[in-house]
Amino acid sequence: MVTNAVRQGAVFRAVADPTRREILYLLRGGRLSVGELARNFRTSRPAVSKHLRLLREAGLVRTHRRGVLRLCELNAVPLRDIRDWLREYEKFWTHNLYQLKRYVEEGQ
Repeated sequence: MVTNAVRQGAVFRAVADPTRREILYLLRGGRLSVGELARNFRTSRPAVSKHLRLLREAGLVRTHRRGVLRLCELNAVPLRDIRDWLREYEKFWTHNLYQLKRYVEEGQ
């Protein structure tokens, strides 16, 4: 059984890399083959495949076979883990900015 913390860690590791973030960005427009994705990068196709494997393991990319092509599509659901994690910090910063505003206004 995969725990929430393990799943969340995999998602954070997956999006930590700029190449993987760019792959996710490209897939926002719809399904692309591995070859189509690879053409967008200066790295080798095997390197792009490795990035795709990590994205699949994190649940961010799904692949489907169509003949000899392997089509990739975005699964944005796991990105909710990042959104939820960031929400806690948003509350923190909102509170601190409010406190700063109050301090500045009282000092005038």
